Amino acid sequence: MASNKIILDIETQNSFQEVGKHDPTKLRISVVGVYFYEDDKYECFLEKELPKLFKKMEYADLIVGHNTKGFDLPVLNNYYAGDLLQLPQFDIMEEVEKIIGFRVRLDDIAFATLNQKKTGSGLAAIQYFRTGQMDKLRDYCLQDVKLTKEIYDCILKEGLVRYKDWLGNVKEVKINVSQIDSTNLKPRAINLTMGF
Repeated sequence: MASNKIILDIETQNSFQEVGKHDPTKLRISVVGVYFYEDDKYECFLEKELPKLFKKMEYADLIVGHNTKGFDLPVLNNYYAGDLLQLPQFDIMEEVEKIIGFRVRLDDIAFATLNQKKTGSGLAAIQYFRTGQMDKLRDYCLQDVKLTKEIYDCILKEGLVRYKDWLGNVKEVKINVSQIDSTNLKPRAINLTMGF
């Protein structure tokens, strides 16, 4: 049976600089990029399509992302009657920070672990949205999802990620995969914090 894990990344219509403080409740979704392990499929959801995504998230064994607890899920909670942070999740940024004591950007982990770079920035994604370049917005968001998926797959396979320190040296961060290995994920009751 295929694992029902989800890789997730969001883009927003506005930025923290514009809303005046670091408050996720002030941000609006432009697009959410998702990879579904169960179907081996990448998909994008626009703001108006979020109810369809929430239904899938509630049935997921695990939601995986980079800074999902600090950014993606709090912003998505603006649209959700329950609390998405209660769903089972694995936040790559948080796991790395627990071990080394500081946060590492997705781009830095992707470059050191996969020899790949992001194709742009969140600010560029906001401009794509505002200028109606939705294909570019979707492509940018899904590229981040692909990087996150490949990093997560590396964690499962090798039990580590890599990053470059301030001196340019590549460092390894060993991550305990027992909590996220699909063979160890226990069946759970469907969360359904919001009834659909």
